[in-house]
Amino acid sequence: MEGKVVWHYKLFEELTAKELYQIIQLRNEVFVIEQDCIYQDADGKDFKCGHLWATIEDEVVAYSRIVPKGVSYENEPSIGRVVSSGKHRGLGLGKQLIANSIEVVENRFFTSSIRISAQLYLKAFYESFGFEQVSEAYLEDDIPHIEMLRK
Repeated sequence: MEGKVVWHYKLFEELTAKELYQIIQLRNEVFVIEQDCIYQDADGKDFKCGHLWATIEDEVVAYSRIVPKGVSYENEPSIGRVVSSGKHRGLGLGKQLIANSIEVVENRFFTSSIRISAQLYLKAFYESFGFEQVSEAYLEDDIPHIEMLRK
């Protein structure tokens, strides 16, 4: 039986060393190992962002980076580095993560307009949250992506 899911949100400077380590560990586990993608995860944006994550029994199981406008996109805030642990999939954590991420953006930045770079295979998933495709497909780290906007 799964333990209780607990959600956390902190700005970069508020993160403990352990929290940051667990977040980076999950991002590497999925983006680098599982997706077999060698890329520079530490892109300098984390310092300027908020960090939303879920734990089950002190293990980070889902995460997103809440990006203020002007960091990834000039006119809208963004949600990035969206990830859930492979061993905890099927619990609906991805849906909870996006719903909570949207709520954080709306409450912190007072807007419902959010622009993301989504992996193409997740298009329908993001559309279920009101995102619409606003670009042609492009390759980012050899993975097809599309830009999507929620108004």
